[in-house]
Parts: sequence; structure tokens; C-alpha cells
Amino acid sequence: MRNELILRGNNAPLTRANPLAKFAAVFLITLVLALSIDWVSASVALVCEFLLFPLAGLTFALLWQRGWPLILAAAVGGWSTAIVAADSGDVLLDVGIWSISEGSLQLGLGFMLRGLAIALPAVLLMSCTDPTDLGDALAQKAKLPHRFVLGTLAAMRLVGLMAEEWQTIGMARRARGVGSHGTPLQRLRATLGQSFGLLVQAIRRASRLAVTMEARGFGGANRTWARESTYSLLDVWVLLGGVLIAAAAVTGAVSAGTWNMVWQAS
Repeated sequence: MRNELILRGNNAPLTRANPLAKFAAVFLITLVLALSIDWVSASVALVCEFLLFPLAGLTFALLWQRGWPLILAAAVGGWSTAIVAADSGDVLLDVGIWSISEGSLQLGLGFMLRGLAIALPAVLLMSCTDPTDLGDALAQKAKLPHRFVLGTLAAMRLVGLMAEEWQTIGMARRARGVGSHGTPLQRLRATLGQSFGLLVQAIRRASRLAVTMEARGFGGANRTWARESTYSLLDVWVLLGGVLIAAAAVTGAVSAGTWNMVWQAS
């Protein structure tokens, strides 16, 4: 609910665009980055994506707050790739059990940057898209089944609630002296217990939501819309922006001679 209120008061251009246009733009960027593993195309895409922050009304602090798990996962994935990839070129670091060469470092850097370039548009998309607008667009424009649309809408609304629920469960457990002290193994067990508690709460909340939506007539044959989902000139610019970013990433990599398809990576 808090995120929805923030979006309602946010007049940034990307918040006013149709969700399907934003999804299409993100899909184009993701498709290009998924086909290549070089660092130049990912770097070009990242620079372009950073320039979109003002258009979404976001800050770097908010990006870290919402996307830090994805950022850390990309960093760990890049480091792991650099370690396990086959050596090529000069060896830069050798500690016996593993080594990093120029080729493996470039491959790991490309993997990390590609992960960030793919994750960032998703964070931008979720941060500037109202769940209700997305549900309206999926049902009215994409003509998707109502069960899928309602499930997507409920999932997006529950994501924020689950984050708050995790904090609530953690504070309640710490108040009872659980998980706030002990060995790393004991803390790991406490975290797993907290995760199980969150899973139980999610199932209960989803069950109540499903019953409530069914009782209020969601999924009926005859449906009316409080808000009509429409396309505008802004959506054309959003889609064109996705095409330009994808084209710039490919052009930059090809011009630099680093374009490297995933199945050709070694």
C-alpha cells in the first residue's frame, strides 16, 4: 500500500506510461543482454539505464534498498565465473586451487555487468508501475485470463507486505531472545525458522485473499472497469527507448570487437 501511495504521488514520465509498453521495452533489452556475455554491451546498457533514473523518479539509494540482493548476486556470480572459467591469456592471480586469467576475468566481468544490466530494468519497472494499472493492462489490452491477472496483482501487492512481515517476525523473535545471539550455526537455524514462519504467513494471507476475491465476485463472466487502460504517445517513446538501448548495446559491442554470444563463450 505504501508503494502504491508513492506511485500515485510520483509524476515522473515512466510512471504514467502503460505497463505493457514498459514490459515490452524491458523485454527487448533483456533479450539482447541474454544473448551476449561481453562486457561492452552490458556496460552500454547500464549507462543508458542509469540515465533513466530521473524519468522514473528514483534515486541510487532507493535502487540499493530495493535491488541489493540482485546486485550482490551479480557480483558473486561474476566472481565465481572468473574463478571457474578456463584460463586464457596471462594469468593474473594463482593461489593453487584456483586462478584468474585475463580471459576468465573478462568473462566474469561480462557476467557481472550483464546481471546488473538485466536486473536494473526490472527494478525500475517494478518501482514505477502501479499493480492495479498492470492488472488493468494485462486484462484489457493483453486479454489474459482473469485468474492469471488477479494472481499477478495479488503477488505484486503481497511482495511489499512480505518484506514488512519479515521485519515483524524478526523483531518478535529477537524480543524472545531467538536469533539475536549464539554461534553462526544457531543463527542460521534461527533464520531458517524465521523463513518458515514467513512461509506460513504467506500461505495464510494468500488463502484469505483468494477467498475474499472470490466472495467479491472477482473472475465473473461480466466485468466492468473502473479505469480504462489506454496507449499514448508516451508509450511509443518508451518502446522506442527500449529499441535504442538494445541497438546501442549491440552496436557498441560489435564496434569494439567484443560481441560474444553466450554459446560461444569459453
